[in-house]
Amino acid sequence: MNSADIGLIGLAVMGQNLALNINDHGYKVVAYNRSTQKVDDFLNGAAKRSEIVGAYSPAELAAKLQTPRKIILMVRAGEAVDQTIEALLPHLQQGDIIIDGGNSHFPDTDRRTAELAKQGIHFLGCGISGGEEGARNGPSIMPGGNPEGWPALKPIFQAIAAKVDDQACCQWVGEGGAGHYVKMVHNGIEYGDMQLICEAYHLMRTGLGQTIDETQKVFSRWNQGVLDSYLIEITADILGFTDEQGNAIVEQILDSAGQKGTGKWTGISALELGAPLTLIGEAVFARFLSALNDERRRAAPQFVSEGSPFDGDSASIIDDIHDALYASKIISYAQGYMLMREAAKAYGWQLSFGDIALMWRGGCIIRSVFLADIKRAFDDNPQLDNLLLAPFFTEAIKKAEPGWRRAVMFGIQQGIPMPAFSSALAFFDGYRCECLPANLLQAQRDYFGAHMYERIDQPRGQFFHTDWIGSGAAASSSTYQV
Repeated sequence: MNSADIGLIGLAVMGQNLALNINDHGYKVVAYNRSTQKVDDFLNGAAKRSEIVGAYSPAELAAKLQTPRKIILMVRAGEAVDQTIEALLPHLQQGDIIIDGGNSHFPDTDRRTAELAKQGIHFLGCGISGGEEGARNGPSIMPGGNPEGWPALKPIFQAIAAKVDDQACCQWVGEGGAGHYVKMVHNGIEYGDMQLICEAYHLMRTGLGQTIDETQKVFSRWNQGVLDSYLIEITADILGFTDEQGNAIVEQILDSAGQKGTGKWTGISALELGAPLTLIGEAVFARFLSALNDERRRAAPQFVSEGSPFDGDSASIIDDIHDALYASKIISYAQGYMLMREAAKAYGWQLSFGDIALMWRGGCIIRSVFLADIKRAFDDNPQLDNLLLAPFFTEAIKKAEPGWRRAVMFGIQQGIPMPAFSSALAFFDGYRCECLPANLLQAQRDYFGAHMYERIDQPRGQFFHTDWIGSGAAASSSTYQV
């Protein structure tokens, strides 16, 4: 009876497609869903001609699996994961493996890994990206958790993952919540990429007054060069879709963006770890601002733009927007890798940044040719402090910088919001600035709160206080945080 290679719980679209993908690669799957009608619907529908078998309880699922049992959870993040684990535990034994394939918050994965290890159960938190299509045909998979469970799972996951140059977009990430953390950062970068594309679209449609067809052709052309990516590709596709009356569908969609929280988690983590994740933060805030739909419509008539229609050289502005998009994308990824480096230090993870770029090259939402350049940068220097310091990206930024600045100035003149383009440029200017005005900021802090400061003529780690108001009071500082 126990003949299945792997179990899967959760038969929404992602779960169904993942089960079919595993089946296609020669592994026998037993599928279960809390609502058992979904099991029948799946077996009689999409899985009808497959070798997939059904289970109608956690006990039956466990009984149909070879040992060590391997069970993937494709259920909603949060309490549902804990409830599913609790339902499974009475039917498992030491050495069995539970894999959470949802978008769980990495601290939950840390907790579950530790708790289940005490019971002899190997828990893995695996970020899975690529949406429905990726799950069916080859996703990007970012496994982390208890490393003792990885060898048994590795052949299956590397078989079903996307492949680039015959390499699987699935490599071991690290212990505890590392896999879900990297997936979280992936989603944050996804937020940034999407916002950058939307700003380029806004500049062309509103700033240049292009038609939808003209903008669609620009994105199609851009997808043949350094911006070649899944998100640019689908943007060109979206702009080409029309309804029965010939109207562009995108123009019928309300401009109020939703989200599921992973971008917000990325921003919160950056604040906690002190990483300047400015572009992704602005991308999240841009979604919040878009949700103020009614309020924005009341404000618009009160602040009518004084700008005039553009009548210059559109082709040169489009080239500038291209360069702004490329340079800002470099900044976004540089910031994402800065965050992962800080997380690795804070949580004791041994992250391989080249492997992460490989995992993101295929199957996932942010897949692009650009990630091959990132992988080469980390292959050349695994200890690289920042992508901007890799020769390839240094030269790319230098080449794009003039157009980037012109595009931002054009948007400002036209009154078009560019939170991602402009925050990326501000970060770049700050990063390359040898002396920032934080000396004045430190003086202000010391003036009102005796927070103390370091001096340029003294060794780092020595702190000083000035009696700015003549109080004569002594100052001391037991901690100093940047």
